[in-house]
Amino acid sequence: MANIKDVAERAGVSVTTVSRVLNNRGYIGKETRKKVEEAMAEMNYSPNQIARALQKSQSYILGMIVPDSNHPFFSELIKYVEMYANEKNYKILICNSLDQPKKEARYLNMLSENRVDGIIMCSHTLDVDAYKQVSFPIVTFDRIISNQFPYVACDNFRGGELATEHLIELGCKNLLHISGPLKLDLLANRRADAFKLSCMKHNVHYEVIEGSNDNLTFEYFTDLIIDKISEDLSKFDGVFCSNDIVAYALYLYATENGIKVPEQLKIVGYDYHSFTRMLQTPKLTTISQPTNRLGKVLSSTIMNMIENKDEETINNTVIDVELIKGHTT
Repeated sequence: MANIKDVAERAGVSVTTVSRVLNNRGYIGKETRKKVEEAMAEMNYSPNQIARALQKSQSYILGMIVPDSNHPFFSELIKYVEMYANEKNYKILICNSLDQPKKEARYLNMLSENRVDGIIMCSHTLDVDAYKQVSFPIVTFDRIISNQFPYVACDNFRGGELATEHLIELGCKNLLHISGPLKLDLLANRRADAFKLSCMKHNVHYEVIEGSNDNLTFEYFTDLIIDKISEDLSKFDGVFCSNDIVAYALYLYATENGIKVPEQLKIVGYDYHSFTRMLQTPKLTTISQPTNRLGKVLSSTIMNMIENKDEETINNTVIDVELIKGHTT
C-alpha cells in the first residue's frame, strides 16, 4: 500500500506539503494541490484517520447539542457546521436536548465518554458548573454560559431594532412582540430589549408576550397565539415575532379570522431559514440570520480552540443581520 512518502515522491513535493493538503491547513497553491490530489488518486492512497487521531491524541469528532434538530433554523445550521467541519476532516455527533436538563446532562456525559475533541452548545439548561467540569473546549451559539467559553451570535439587538423601526416607519402605533423565554439568559432576548427601547424612543404603545421553548412545533406556536392574543389581536397594527414559525402561524390565524395582512396587521419574523425562503404565500418580512456564516464561524472557532489549546484568549463573534422585506408589511 502506498504511504504519504510515496505520494510526495510521485507529486514531486515534500511530505509536509502532502500533509497540508490532507489536513487542508496552511497555504497551498492550486497547481500544487492538484498534483498532490492526482498523485493520491493514481496511487489509490487513503490516509489512516485512526492512526492520525492516535498520533495527535484527537478523535476528530465534534459534539453539537441543539434544542431540536427538526427546527428549520437548527437543521440548516447543522448542515453548515458539518460542511465546514468536514473540510478539516472532522465528523459531527448531533444531540437533541429538547431543552430538557436531564437529556442535556446525559449528552454531555456521552460526548465525554466518546472522547470528542470539542462541543458546540446551542442549548443551555444546566448550571454553569456542569459545563466547567467538561475537559474539552466549548463554544456556544447565542448563549452566554460563562466568560471562559466564547460565543458566536448574530447581532440580536440590531435585529430587534431593525424589525421594530421598520414597523414604526410604516405607521404602526400599537405594537406587540412575541418573544422567546425571557427568563433564560439568551442573547436572543436582546431582540426584546431593542423592541422595548425602540417603542419608548418613538412613543409607541407596546406589549410583550413571552413564549416558551418547551415545544418548538408549529402546533405549539399556533396554540400560543390562540391562547394568549386571540381576543386582543385586533388592537395591534404591528407584530414583531421571535421567529418565522411564529410569524407564519400568526399570519394564518389572522387571515383565517378576517384580519387583512398587511393592510390591518403588519408582521415581521426572524431567521430567514429554508422554511421561510420556501414560502411563496406569503413571503414573510423578516430579519435574516446568515446560517452559512454562523456555521463557518462556529466550526472554525471550536477547531481553533482544539488545535491551539495553549491560547487563553477568548474571542466572541457577533455577525450582522439584515431586514428582508416581504408581503407581510
